[in-house]
Amino acid sequence: MPRITVADALALPVLRRGLPDVVAGADHLDRRVRWVHAGEVSYMASQLRGGELLLTTGMGIGRKAVDQRRFVAGLAELGLAALVIELGPTFQELPGPLVQAARQHDLVLVALTREVPFITVTEAIHTEIVNAQYALLRRGDDVQQRLTQLLLEGQGIPEVLRATAEIIGNPVFLEDGDGRLLFHAGATVEGIDALDAWKASSRPSGRAPWRAGLAEPVPLSGHGAAGRLLVLPVTGPLDEIAGVALQRAAGIVALALLRARQEEELIARERGNFLVDLAEGRTTAAHAERQAGSIGFKTSSGQLLPLAAETAAPSGGASWSLVLRDLTAELESHGLAVLAGQRERPGELLALIGLRDPAGRAGVADVAARALRTAVDRRLGAGETRVAVGDATPWRDAGPALRLAAETAASSVALPPAPWHDVRALELQRLLWHWRDDRELRAFVERRLGPVLEHDRRRKHQLLPTLEALCAGGWRKAEAARALHLNRQALYNRLARIEELLDVDLADPEQTLTLHLALRALPHVDRTDATGR
Repeated sequence: MPRITVADALALPVLRRGLPDVVAGADHLDRRVRWVHAGEVSYMASQLRGGELLLTTGMGIGRKAVDQRRFVAGLAELGLAALVIELGPTFQELPGPLVQAARQHDLVLVALTREVPFITVTEAIHTEIVNAQYALLRRGDDVQQRLTQLLLEGQGIPEVLRATAEIIGNPVFLEDGDGRLLFHAGATVEGIDALDAWKASSRPSGRAPWRAGLAEPVPLSGHGAAGRLLVLPVTGPLDEIAGVALQRAAGIVALALLRARQEEELIARERGNFLVDLAEGRTTAAHAERQAGSIGFKTSSGQLLPLAAETAAPSGGASWSLVLRDLTAELESHGLAVLAGQRERPGELLALIGLRDPAGRAGVADVAARALRTAVDRRLGAGETRVAVGDATPWRDAGPALRLAAETAASSVALPPAPWHDVRALELQRLLWHWRDDRELRAFVERRLGPVLEHDRRRKHQLLPTLEALCAGGWRKAEAARALHLNRQALYNRLARIEELLDVDLADPEQTLTLHLALRALPHVDRTDATGR
């Protein structure tokens, strides 16, 4: 990374000609040289700001040991990068007290055994410093351009933070004014999770090495207190480009927040990412429980109710995030702990709800489904909302239970509307949904139902609803007639036509079971595939 250290300076040809000898502070040659100064007065410390490489012949240091120790102590306290003394008329060799004081204060002390023009040294190092600063600015401009391009391409804050974390090589966190995590991005190294590092960094008594992070303020729309963008050295140390990249990213994030209120959307995405990782098995249950606690979700009983939902209502990211906020607020008003997030895109929800008593599962499911529909109606307008609820589960089984709830919500598009769908009752439905792209399933549906589907495509009077009503009524003709508001003879005529088209006997249990499976699979396959057109 572009920075000039004491070691870099000593390696320059102009200083190498002086045959430099490092007599103290050899372990600190990586200190940054901010500037170069030459001087010969005893009060040099008052003339400097820290970070300089000081060139001197030693005239102002003094001959007495007490003066030499005082001179070194003043420079060390100031934060001098290095003290370089040219041997000659003042000192034929460096005095013992001076060297001892430098070692005591960890000050880099260098003796030049040959004379070199200080002005030449100053010019050479200043040129390197300016070049390094220019290179750093160019890197900053490249970062700015890359992050700005993401916004121009329609990307949002999550993508900007992921790019920033990639540039810096460490995780990046966006917090609101209260220190609440809105979103984070960045890699995790083995044994250290980014959220664990963030949580540890927020503890005043913590001594984790990543507490020494970098932060930049970020104004949040509608808030008096500014949030901040934080980077922690979890996967590696932070260098100068980290500070520049974080500064540029903070400006881009602030710009994105001005375009639209995104704090709630970021929260929905952050929690959604966590829940998706849990459902997909990308995080262990024990780890997930710790992560959930770090973002404020805790349950007293350890029992969780997994819930998933999808809505057909038009939903932009900001509006859907407000739905999740309203849902969370409503459930919390009932004393329920809830962790809800956006699954993959706006309109898809995953949630874990803390259960005080597993026996109250149905009641909690009713409250959650009602609260979700109310929030959808308020924020998005009318639209079908499908809710699937799993069984009460401990943390160790939460991931698979969430995945089943998500699959049930997706597959329930083929089911009649219901306040909520019970995962336990829909094993066949999920299985057929899983096979929706299977060519054999499509061929099966075509063989069993194709002639009826082709008939209904060409004729005004439909036969498929009759077959569906008969199946729903347990293949009892009287119940099918009542459901269709038909007299018995009219129903018999339709059933005879179905038997003729499909070449089946509707009194044969084996054949009706086959038709039942085909009817259940039909909503999950493309009807153009089923009819061959």
